[in-house]
Amino acid sequence: MTPLSLYLCSLLKKNKLLICYNYLHTHGTPLHLVDRAARKTRLARLLDMNFRAVFRGRVTGKVLAQQSGAKNYREATMCTSSASGQDMTNWLWSIYNETKKQTEALIPVISKNSVNPNTIFANNEMSLHDIEIYGFDYDYTLAFYSRHLHTLIFNIARDILIQEHRYPEGLREYEYIPNFVVRGLHYDVQKALLMKIDAFHYIQLGTVYRGLHPVPDKEVIAMYDGCHVPLENMSDFYGKSSHGHTMKQFMDIFSLPEMNLLCCVNDYFMKHNIDYEPVHLYKDVKAAIGDVHVKGIMYRAVEADMENYISYGEQTHAVLKKLYEDGKKMFLITNSPFDFVDRGMNYIVGKDWRDLFDIVIVQADKPGFFNDRRKPFRRVTDKGVLHWDRIHKLEKGKIYKQGNLYEFLRLTGWRGSKVLYFGDHIYSDLADLTLKHGWRTGAIIPELRKEIKIMNTEQYVHLMTWLQGLTGLIEHMQVHRDPASQSVVQEWIKEREAMRSQTKDIFNSQFGSLFRTYHNPTYFSRRLSRFADIYMASLSCLLNYDFQHTFFPRRTPLQHESPFWPEQTRHVDCNLKAIH
Repeated sequence: MTPLSLYLCSLLKKNKLLICYNYLHTHGTPLHLVDRAARKTRLARLLDMNFRAVFRGRVTGKVLAQQSGAKNYREATMCTSSASGQDMTNWLWSIYNETKKQTEALIPVISKNSVNPNTIFANNEMSLHDIEIYGFDYDYTLAFYSRHLHTLIFNIARDILIQEHRYPEGLREYEYIPNFVVRGLHYDVQKALLMKIDAFHYIQLGTVYRGLHPVPDKEVIAMYDGCHVPLENMSDFYGKSSHGHTMKQFMDIFSLPEMNLLCCVNDYFMKHNIDYEPVHLYKDVKAAIGDVHVKGIMYRAVEADMENYISYGEQTHAVLKKLYEDGKKMFLITNSPFDFVDRGMNYIVGKDWRDLFDIVIVQADKPGFFNDRRKPFRRVTDKGVLHWDRIHKLEKGKIYKQGNLYEFLRLTGWRGSKVLYFGDHIYSDLADLTLKHGWRTGAIIPELRKEIKIMNTEQYVHLMTWLQGLTGLIEHMQVHRDPASQSVVQEWIKEREAMRSQTKDIFNSQFGSLFRTYHNPTYFSRRLSRFADIYMASLSCLLNYDFQHTFFPRRTPLQHESPFWPEQTRHVDCNLKAIH
């Protein structure tokens, strides 16, 4: 059950304490981020609003009972079984109108219950009190980049395709499209299709693209014999299309230009009726994007214009300073080269940035770093000169290249849940650490801030509130199988489908939210919840919490469980006492 539906349920209960609990704990701002006066004001508003009106017949069953005069929902539905077609139609639409009216009355209350974009969200209970050592990736964790970098990567890779792989000159007409794709999409290498897949391996119809144009639903269903993608066809553990897997999942932010370029080249070939092999196209684009990184083209461009490409430097500095002053150990493990990292950190933190870190490891080759025991550490000087001596100790102030996690653990003794590592790539940065080594993990999801701001808008709240109400109405009314009733229900289903498309388009008109495929979580969300103990929009969110703070995941009910729990009531009592 989604947070919004949980909140709706809370409004439909005659227990004000549960409402306060859902408002202050389950749905957004942590209690300590709201000052005492504000807490009292918000509680007072909730408690003093017209609850008598709000709670009159809010669930569909109660509306039905009121409409029919019956004592309960079953009697209400039974008494309509002998009604004429016109009577049934009128009755169903009266239920619809009353449900919509009462649902819309809830919107002002729900709209005030916004989520704080600076919140840290928990998939797994974790206390900062237990964390002694903090580890970081560099790109999109310590260093955040502007969209200019995506344009740069796209343009360079496109030119590499033309100059080195002999692709048509006409491709120069294509420019990077900033809001075309989202992270977490799958690409069918053999069919040249980009799509969004949910947590159950089902394709979200309407989000399948060949080139820059959507593929009709009927065509998608015909190609895949439905919407399900079998496990053996999905990407491998790290999201790659290898060992027979036909799907590639794009999981990191650097993949946005790659998806753009794939779509643009596909579009050019189709537009000009050029016969091509999709597998070759995918490999060529992958190689061109790789060259932008491996050959250092991107690194040199960023180093030459830090101000244009790097964002949020002061926030990263504040987080590192806070950890350092509290005596926490810190280390950096990144795939980027030292010169690039050094110049970036000089810009973000200052020339003394290395004083903050106990260990710095560059060109680590993650995720291989976490699995391959064969690569030893190698010391590298500030000028990039490699030493050949055996490493017996990882020392502060020195720079190390490659290596592997097993040797890292042996040399440092930093094992288990006292270590918290942050990264933006759910597979390459976090998966192995949480599954094999028991480190705590934090995912940096920059897109989260934008999505939360959208979720807080009146438009989104209005759509989602009525979508939940309409879905409940359909669920209850589908039992009426007479033609008149089914005709009405079918109209509601069409309205629901239109609203689902609207909620998708609010986030991204092609692919929707990073986290949901209509109602289900995306495949990306599923991996995020499995491999990240906590997740947040940026490291700066840590500034809102002290080092004694415990992050608790929401007790989201399973489908067969009640939406409320006895322990929640006890927690609410404690919270209310603390507030007053």
